[in-house]
Amino acid sequence: MTTKGPSRKQVIIPMSKDNIDTFMKNSSLHVANINRQLCNAKSEVLIDYIQAEPLGITIITSKVSQQSDLLIIDQYIKNSNDVNALQVKEPCLPKSKSYLKIIDIPFFPHANSQERLTSSDIKSILKQNQIFDNILLASKLRVIKISPKSDMSIVWTDIWDVQSGSNAKMLINRCFNVG
Repeated sequence: MTTKGPSRKQVIIPMSKDNIDTFMKNSSLHVANINRQLCNAKSEVLIDYIQAEPLGITIITSKVSQQSDLLIIDQYIKNSNDVNALQVKEPCLPKSKSYLKIIDIPFFPHANSQERLTSSDIKSILKQNQIFDNILLASKLRVIKISPKSDMSIVWTDIWDVQSGSNAKMLINRCFNVG
């Protein structure tokens, strides 16, 4: 089953809740100012509107933004008096998600212990393996025991990917050690 994801005609800017609230109070003014800067740079992209999201703001544009457009938007927002620039992350275009299934992970990672594997254990394991260097998790890790009598588990998660699935393809049939 597939669902329609976000349009590529969006720019996502993660920021703190306080920044979202103060920035959105003057959103129509910000749209006009950013559009003026985009026109001055001879960009073909214009901003239609800005909407608040739980983790930041989303800027809806007339065309897919290029890196130069993202830079103009980033500079405007970080130089705005309405936000604390330290709490604003880099703007990015929406990405697709791919699911990742990691098999044959020990459910009890410590020998002679009944302490079960947790998602934070898996997260630290993934950070230590170079095959996951450019991989960003899009959802919480889910650790599932294969069967009631088994000592092995399966880990499921979603990762941020591009439409072609190149990040997921890099991980298919790759092995890494746990423990």
